[in-house]
Amino acid sequence: MSLVEIARFSDVHEADLAAAFLESHGIRVFVTERHQTTIDPLMQRALGIRLLGAASNVEAARLLLHRAQAGEFAETDGDDLDEPTPGASVASRLLAVAAFATGGFWGTSLPRRFRPIAWQGMLLAAALLAGGVCLAALVQALFLYPP
Repeated sequence: MSLVEIARFSDVHEADLAAAFLESHGIRVFVTERHQTTIDPLMQRALGIRLLGAASNVEAARLLLHRAQAGEFAETDGDDLDEPTPGASVASRLLAVAAFATGGFWGTSLPRRFRPIAWQGMLLAAALLAGGVCLAALVQALFLYPP
């Protein structure tokens, strides 16, 4: 059985969806370059992800993919997600800002230059500085202007 290229994709997820679609219609396909492109994502654009299948199924597979791309298999059910509550977006934004401001993104494997700024240290330093300034003002007020 010789394998022939049916389609080429620039995204591994799109290729997987197309492969699952074709498999559901009884056409056996293979996704190539999966390991190379998942190790180095820039290779997805350079190499492309290919769907290979039997030479006897190429025309049927390409026709199915073309029909799917044209929207023939789309369902008109609409979105099954409920509308968000009005306060949910405000609360989620506040939680995101609080997590960012308090360094809630710890434990990442990002290199140091890509990690978010540690706001706790800055806040602690600002609090100590403000406390020192207040203490100095109090000492100055007590000793320069005794009661």
